[in-house]
Amino acid sequence: MQPSGEALLKAAACGLVHTDAGGTFLRVNRTFCSWVGYEPDALIGACRLQDLFTMGGKLFHQTHWAPLLQLQGSVSEVKLDIVHRDGSTLPLVLNAVVVTMEGKVVHEVAAFVARDRDRYERELLLSRKKLEETAAEATRLEAIANDRALLAEEMIGIVSHDLRNPLSGITLARALLESTPLDDSQQRTVARIGRATERANRLIADLLDFTQARIGKGLSVALQAIDVHEAVGHAVEELAHVYPGRALQHVRSGEGESMADANRLVQLIGNLVSNAMVYGRPDAPVTVTSSIDQGAFSIAVHNEGPPIPPEVQARIFQPMTRGSSAGSASRSIGLGLFIVREIAKAHRGTASVASTAEGGTTFTTIFPRA
Repeated sequence: MQPSGEALLKAAACGLVHTDAGGTFLRVNRTFCSWVGYEPDALIGACRLQDLFTMGGKLFHQTHWAPLLQLQGSVSEVKLDIVHRDGSTLPLVLNAVVVTMEGKVVHEVAAFVARDRDRYERELLLSRKKLEETAAEATRLEAIANDRALLAEEMIGIVSHDLRNPLSGITLARALLESTPLDDSQQRTVARIGRATERANRLIADLLDFTQARIGKGLSVALQAIDVHEAVGHAVEELAHVYPGRALQHVRSGEGESMADANRLVQLIGNLVSNAMVYGRPDAPVTVTSSIDQGAFSIAVHNEGPPIPPEVQARIFQPMTRGSSAGSASRSIGLGLFIVREIAKAHRGTASVASTAEGGTTFTTIFPRA
């Protein structure tokens, strides 16, 4: 025998409720009664639906539920906690619609237990809170790290600047020694002092430029109209004396003046040539090419030798990055190529590298002429 419709409603898997316009129970099924712990007689005509809500639910009913039902005739997917007779709470999802029965306004309400949804939402909120706490901690640690890095870079700048004073004294003493008669051994010693002093001055210059680039507004340049070929040629000529046992050649292409800082270009070439001498094949020439076309000029330094691994090429212009093929005695602190990139950026130019076993290694910097 098939159960009656009334029996089906009473035993439905969801709570089914009829209330009047004020919320007083008119009908309630067995499922809803079991959820709240009351017999039907204790609810029908004696209690309002909103009376079973928590305090927050009562406020929501007053400010949202009742106005929405009055304005649009329905509410859906409202999640509220309902209070059991024993004082415990049960999360419910409620849907309601306004209908007219026998000339009277009736609110039909369907309720569904939302324990799983409630648990999921609570876990989601907890996860979000943990994520926010983790992000806040990461931000705090990043700020500490940035402060420490800034302090370290400022110290580098201060120490580098202060080192110039004793080096100036050494340079002056060297000049005085060179003005006096010296035997061959003494001349070689003075020459070594001179080379060491020059190297220390270049290192200090790189450290000061590094500090300016990292904690300032980038390297400063004094742009003026120059003959790029002439500036590059003078730099190559001076570097040839620094590396007397190596072949260093200059190739020119194109003509015309360009806007650039000649001193910065000399510094750039010095860093690139120094890098090529350290990592290039000793028996192969290092070639410096200056090219000028209609809108730009470029300076490229090429050497033969083992290629730079791709993973190193990707970060070669970052500070403290060095190749791996040179002996430790020949290595620098890894600022030369970083300074090259910063000089190019200061001229609104770019720096790049191409390195293969067949073609060798070429560092190319491209600058706008105007």
